[in-house]
Amino acid sequence: MTDFLKKLFYKYIKRKKAQEEPWLSYYSERDRSIKFTTKTIYDYLTSSVGSSLDFYALNYFGRRITYGEMFSDIEKISHSLKYLQVRKEDIVTICMPNTPEAVETFYACNNIGAIADMVHPLSAPNEILDYLEKSNSKILVLYDANYAKYKDIIPKSHVERTILVSVAESMPWKLRMGYNLMKGLKIKKARLNDKSFISWKEFASMYQLHKDTIDRGNFSSQDTALILHSGGTTGIPKGIMISNYSFNAEAQQGSINVIDVRPKDKIITILPIFHGFGLGVCTHCPLCLKVETILVPEFDSKRFPKMIKTYKPNILAGVPTLFEAMISNDHFSDIDLSFLKYVISGGDHLTIAMEERMNKFLIEHNASIKISKGYGMTESVAATAYTFENSNEPGSIGIPMIGNSFCVCKPDTIDTLPYGEEGELCVTGPTLMQGYLNNKEETAKVLKKHDDGRVWLHTGDAGYIKENGIIYFTQRLKRIIVSSGFNIYPSSIEEVIGRHKYVKQCCVIGVSHPYKVQIPEAYVVLNEGISPNVKIEAEIRLLCKKNLAGYSQPKKIIFMEELPKTLYNKIDYKSLERETKESNKNN
Repeated sequence: MTDFLKKLFYKYIKRKKAQEEPWLSYYSERDRSIKFTTKTIYDYLTSSVGSSLDFYALNYFGRRITYGEMFSDIEKISHSLKYLQVRKEDIVTICMPNTPEAVETFYACNNIGAIADMVHPLSAPNEILDYLEKSNSKILVLYDANYAKYKDIIPKSHVERTILVSVAESMPWKLRMGYNLMKGLKIKKARLNDKSFISWKEFASMYQLHKDTIDRGNFSSQDTALILHSGGTTGIPKGIMISNYSFNAEAQQGSINVIDVRPKDKIITILPIFHGFGLGVCTHCPLCLKVETILVPEFDSKRFPKMIKTYKPNILAGVPTLFEAMISNDHFSDIDLSFLKYVISGGDHLTIAMEERMNKFLIEHNASIKISKGYGMTESVAATAYTFENSNEPGSIGIPMIGNSFCVCKPDTIDTLPYGEEGELCVTGPTLMQGYLNNKEETAKVLKKHDDGRVWLHTGDAGYIKENGIIYFTQRLKRIIVSSGFNIYPSSIEEVIGRHKYVKQCCVIGVSHPYKVQIPEAYVVLNEGISPNVKIEAEIRLLCKKNLAGYSQPKKIIFMEELPKTLYNKIDYKSLERETKESNKNN
């Protein structure tokens, strides 16, 4: 074939692909030809930063840490982990809020080939034990305020060493002293004689005892790099295995979608690093772009306006409840937001009404942008679709991020539907998980090979794709409550409440909340002959406290004589949702 014919052939193939995947027309030729890196996560970060070591990487309560300082810390932590005999593919559980120590430990794990298991620090004790047992975790890096909560369950796991970390470790000295006087000393006193735990200071100094060079010769981009946690489409907690390749691909995709971002810009990272959105989109991607990452360990609505005014971030990413908090906060009335380049909503569906309110708010505060929306799942690291440039139609979730493809399938099948028809949203691309940890059966339910030979992630969400390639989310096919961006699975709460000896049946539903969007409520039927009382309710609440994260606790426990049923004699949770909604409306 001559060169001329080859050019014609490839031109035809590109045109045909663009017709089949209309979203490609929104991207430049350069974007479409992206090559995803085969480096490990830490290698990709260091190569992206290059010689810009004096740029600021992290900002923690005003203490700014350069890339040079951060990389030096990561190397030291790497050697401390090696001293504790952590080897390639060993699992280190990081149960921390957003602190420099948590971020640096994540990269240090990757530097030595270990797997970082990112766990929510508000998890219930039995949840933590379940995570540790399933992952067979060797080291636990734990938020020290949780010492009393977890000290009795850790010895039941395979964890060899637990490292306690204070949120005050990297604070400026005045703030650190204040925190220690108010909280830190009480925590230290509680564990004074417990030698099974070590402090961060003890751990951080161990690097001096490991003199060997770290051998990185057999590391691969296809190695599992981290474990994130989600209930998938069933609500049963599962560890999600993410490779170096997938995690880096998310960062590369994101860099294309924020083309106006420049080195030394700033992002406020409020979203937690134990979540794919917080770790991938709000930490790794900005750091690879040489963006100063302002870590916020705990969101405080009262301090937030001052934080925005002080730091003047160029990027603000959050769940819809964050933007609701901004709009309704009077302290934002005089704040100029002209410094914002991107405001990104993810983690939950942004209603058209809220989108309009936020855009109006941005205009009123001198911002020249509109809010952007992202869509994704933890099973695909984080965002898989984004409202990129001209694809930001009201109510849409944008177009597939570069390298991704979307299709709509008839629910419970792999049969694709034409543009405009509603069905289950499915995605394929470089960011898909490797699978659920030790759970091939559940993996097969969501990762399915289609007739085109590609493996697709079935999201459990309904939507449709317009002929112009723009995607719309319509409803959830899976039974799920989203509260302040956190996924809550009713079946998990029902299973815990059902353990009580007097509970016959239980149904959990989501009810509307003014700023959390939804919160869980439990409707309970007791065994025959048992009358509800304060003692039974207290026992149920104690069960929930021991086995469920704080955000999953049912706000109300309502006792009923019977639950509504469908024609097939199943509990009719939709009917209960309608009745509760109507009742709340009338009250």
